[in-house]
Amino acid sequence: MQTSNRSNLFVTVGVWIVGVILHVNAAPVHLVDEKPVHIVKEESGLIWVDFGRVAFGNLRLTGAKNATNTITVHFGEAATNGRINRTPPGSVRYNKVDVTLSGKSPVIAAPLPDKRKAGKDAILTPAEWGVVTPFRWIEIDGWEGELLPEQIVRQSAFAATWNDDAAAFESSSDMLNQIWELCRYSIKATTFAGVYVDGDRERIPYEGDAYLNQLSHYYTDDDIQMARDTLAYLMKKGTWPTEWTSHLVFMAYADWMQTGDKTQLMKHYEELKTKLLKDRKGSDGLITSNDEQIKKGDLIDWPGAERDGYVFTSRNTVVNAFALRALYLMKEIALVTGKEDESAEFESEYARNLTVFNQSFFDAKTGLYKDGIETDHSSLHANLFPLAFGLVPEDRRVHLSGWLAGRGMACSVYAAQYLMEALFENGAAALAIELMMANNDRSWRHMVESGTTITWEAWDQKYKKNQDWNHAWGAAPANLLPRYILGAQPLSPGWKTALIRPNCGPLLFAKGKVPTPSGPIVIDWKKEGTFTLSVTLPEGMRARVELPVMDPTGGVYIAGAPVNALRSGDRWVLEVNETAVIEVK
Repeated sequence: MQTSNRSNLFVTVGVWIVGVILHVNAAPVHLVDEKPVHIVKEESGLIWVDFGRVAFGNLRLTGAKNATNTITVHFGEAATNGRINRTPPGSVRYNKVDVTLSGKSPVIAAPLPDKRKAGKDAILTPAEWGVVTPFRWIEIDGWEGELLPEQIVRQSAFAATWNDDAAAFESSSDMLNQIWELCRYSIKATTFAGVYVDGDRERIPYEGDAYLNQLSHYYTDDDIQMARDTLAYLMKKGTWPTEWTSHLVFMAYADWMQTGDKTQLMKHYEELKTKLLKDRKGSDGLITSNDEQIKKGDLIDWPGAERDGYVFTSRNTVVNAFALRALYLMKEIALVTGKEDESAEFESEYARNLTVFNQSFFDAKTGLYKDGIETDHSSLHANLFPLAFGLVPEDRRVHLSGWLAGRGMACSVYAAQYLMEALFENGAAALAIELMMANNDRSWRHMVESGTTITWEAWDQKYKKNQDWNHAWGAAPANLLPRYILGAQPLSPGWKTALIRPNCGPLLFAKGKVPTPSGPIVIDWKKEGTFTLSVTLPEGMRARVELPVMDPTGGVYIAGAPVNALRSGDRWVLEVNETAVIEVK
């Protein structure tokens, strides 16, 4: 793969707001030349071209010496029985365009502009690129003679800073490896706009989408700027879902933990305080919802059919769980930015509201959280978000994680990020991995086996008939697998101290590379009677290592010598500050 002659472009995002244009910088993006992996000319004269994976781009075609004829080019994101699907479902893309060749002078083949994706809310790609569209397959009518690989090049749009070697993951499960690669590439392929957008249908940033994209971008690439530019955009142009407001606080805090740089927190602090839904706070401390906010605002999950029968009430569990998590993070953000008094106020408010939350929404008879204060219904969502956000008292967590896993993936690909976090964080790694690879149409295995090369907006077309096939919020395993299977997370801001806490589940080994601001962490663990972890840390980084206790246990060894390690539950805990090979016997 080689880049084209076009220089990298720092994009200025332009959108209309109240009669003026808002300009926000976006990360550098560029076009990359990609050759086809397969070309077939059929007896009918139709030429079939496969580029191997979907990317956002267009074509550069070079004809024969004297070619001046007009050809028809078909762009396809979906194929059926060896043909581009020219009437694809939902928002899946098909386009065609007539192009007149000009001998050996290159010509650009691109679809006509889409009014919606060039409208007042869409993020615009550089005009000098021409239109870009997601496609994998090309069909050409009217091409005379043989089409050589060098005569057809896809100009694919990616972040100019993208590093294919920044991250890696491999395990004893081939399916899990395929899931990782699908999700990793999905993050790369959706960097085309310079900020995180929701896919091709709208090309608009949304806070919930952006946060999930941010988490996965950190674990698949070295870049931090795209997340920052997206946050800056959304701080000026927010969207409508209630819970999306909380995601802005999540994004700012995630930047701090990834980089250790408090610049973004200082820059956005006062505005972030307005994202705590205080204008909707009742006398009991709970966030309230009026009829209009219930009708359009309180999202719970998306699309609506993915809400597991959630019963909306004037004070509901999911909205309050998000508000509490944002309040907790604002307490931390205030402390970092030198607002000690405000941090203490946030901490006191959080403690009071957490008590009211558990008193109001937890049903002691069922051991579950109800959807709201005026219903006895307990949905998956009313329980997964409190568990993921650390709102559940410790003595209830095992029961709740087991109940959630038993319900299966009764949520969308968006909420699955939080469901997986809730399970991995609460001793249910094996169940989380099982759900990821479940042999049904509500798993990432289903996406892999469908043949898609970018994750979908929904689990299947039948769950969202207008879904697009290029949605980064469906790529959660890109961050979940390195965070929980390799086990690498920042324990202190900027990864000055890392947590290395592998979760084995049914796996026999896992290895990979996790990017950090100081350089990559390289992890390789095996479970073969004993448990062995090899970890390489960047210079200056320390790590808290938490390894599974083997039964019967014989202790922890480095280079064959026993070392002091603290046993905490089912984990051995020790500190390392250099490359080490640690064995648990």
